[in-house]
Amino acid sequence: MTTTSLDAPAPVRRPSRWRTLGWQLLGLAVLLAVWWLVTDVLRLYPPYVFPSPRAVWTEISYGLWGSGPQDGRLLAGIGNSLRRVLVGYSIAVLLGGVVGLLMGAWRPLRETLGAYLTGVQSVPSIAFVPFAILFFGLNERAVLFVVILEGFIPVALAVSGALMNVPPALRVAGRTLGAGGLALTTGVLLPSAVPSILTGLRTAWSFSWRALVGAELLVSASASLGAQLEIGRNTANIALVIATILTIGVIGGLFDTLLRALETRVRRDYGLEVTQ
Repeated sequence: MTTTSLDAPAPVRRPSRWRTLGWQLLGLAVLLAVWWLVTDVLRLYPPYVFPSPRAVWTEISYGLWGSGPQDGRLLAGIGNSLRRVLVGYSIAVLLGGVVGLLMGAWRPLRETLGAYLTGVQSVPSIAFVPFAILFFGLNERAVLFVVILEGFIPVALAVSGALMNVPPALRVAGRTLGAGGLALTTGVLLPSAVPSILTGLRTAWSFSWRALVGAELLVSASASLGAQLEIGRNTANIALVIATILTIGVIGGLFDTLLRALETRVRRDYGLEVTQ
């Protein structure tokens, strides 16, 4: 066996992008067909308990491009929710990156604050909403606090862990070339840890998005996806609830796909993943 065969990562066989998309569309068609069969053909449940796909699509169409006085709220909710999560996520990445760097560079901080953050991460985000309401009031700052908190912890732990997992040979090489302290961290360790950090950023996005919807359910009075869920619950409009849930899932999936594509691209550039 040659040296190259020992060092190079095993090639990853990926199905073609179009084949994957075809399977996904086929699965979606099957789900819609089962849904239609249960609600429109067999009528196993009354419409106010389990609405048909057409009723949910009607809510989506009215909410996105309807021209009535009560229409367009879903589109406004998407805009406000995206603005909140992007602001909160950006702040979380910035704060988490700095704290993660400090934990990666200073062991006492890593062993104390890192352990506390791991414990706080196990608390569901909805548990922080009452605290945020009491501390900040019933306003947007309470929502942002929960979003930032849920995004900050995964980023800080990911950055710290990624720095610690840099191969020792790279540390030795950096020190041999004269790098030390901040120069070693920013010039050697941080670039080497980028693939692992991107994984943490994707996890942080998922946490922030879920925390946003949970906080908006209880806090936000203005147009938002959480407010749409609350309106649907108060008016017993389950079609609106399902339409909003589907919208939340689609938006979250789209952003996750973008981050996953970036992560895959970086891993390929770093030679950590070889496709055939």
